[in-house]
Amino acid sequence: SVIPKHHYLLLGSLLALTSAAMLFSLLSGSAQISINHIMSHFASPETGLTGQILEQIRIPRTLAAFSVGSLLAMSGVAMQVLLRNPLADPYILGVSGGAAVGALSAILLGASSFLLVSLAFAGALGSTLIVFGISNPFNNQSMTRLLLTGVVVSAGWGAVINLILTTSTSNTVQSMLFWLMGDLSQSTVSLGHFILIVLGLVGGIWIAKSLNVLSRGDLVAVSLGVNVNLLRVFLYFSASIFTAVAVTIGGSVGFVGLVTPHILRMLGARDHRVLIPASVMLGGSIVLIADTLARTILAPQQLPVGLFTAIIGVPCFLFIMNNSGKKFS
Repeated sequence: SVIPKHHYLLLGSLLALTSAAMLFSLLSGSAQISINHIMSHFASPETGLTGQILEQIRIPRTLAAFSVGSLLAMSGVAMQVLLRNPLADPYILGVSGGAAVGALSAILLGASSFLLVSLAFAGALGSTLIVFGISNPFNNQSMTRLLLTGVVVSAGWGAVINLILTTSTSNTVQSMLFWLMGDLSQSTVSLGHFILIVLGLVGGIWIAKSLNVLSRGDLVAVSLGVNVNLLRVFLYFSASIFTAVAVTIGGSVGFVGLVTPHILRMLGARDHRVLIPASVMLGGSIVLIADTLARTILAPQQLPVGLFTAIIGVPCFLFIMNNSGKKFS
């Protein structure tokens, strides 16, 4: 079917929002940098103080914030289709808990940032394999089993996190808490992160019609020739990888994957050909704006970015809960 014209208007508006959020992030900080400086830097990179601030601080942080938001939003889309529940969250299956245990262990040991990222990613994937191994993905009740297993594993990771926090010294507890609430102050991204976002975007659009069908129920999907079990496995591991990578970049940033897809559905973007690219832009914009506020409102003190995503997400979540009786499609 042809995508309605108003969806193109929505995508255009989100592209403008993303551009504005990136500009807001690049302009904000203790050093005053004008739009002309930013434009001239991209045209011909400077080597002075302004160029160093942009190249070493603001541009990397802006790209990291956008990457985290985009990955969490795509993970949220996948989880909500997988569980056919608009209140499903990327962290619901214990992925962030496993990543948190890995990262906090690295902080406790005083390990390097590379080892922190490696242990966080290993913890996230380990949690994914535990949940996937215990819940039978090919069983008719697999979604219920998957959800229950994820909740229990997540609770277990939570207990381990509390143990690490209570047995740590006061010097390390603050950095641990910052990481648990989302911290982009030391975050960097590479070409591989953007390749993952592009792969998720292209792959999601490629299977968008199957996602549209699956969101209406297994029986409808099977009757139309969709391999439901294979699609479930693909969605589960895709969501887990997106979440794991996002968590290793910026810590546990909540609510983005929960509210972004649902906000867009409320705006009429139920077709996944539109919902997936729209989620990438809106999710990235939300984290960009939240991170910019987190580092400027009480400057030079920096607040956790998760604090501001929660301020945005809690009212949205309550609104979603109030309207959750409506049919999800």
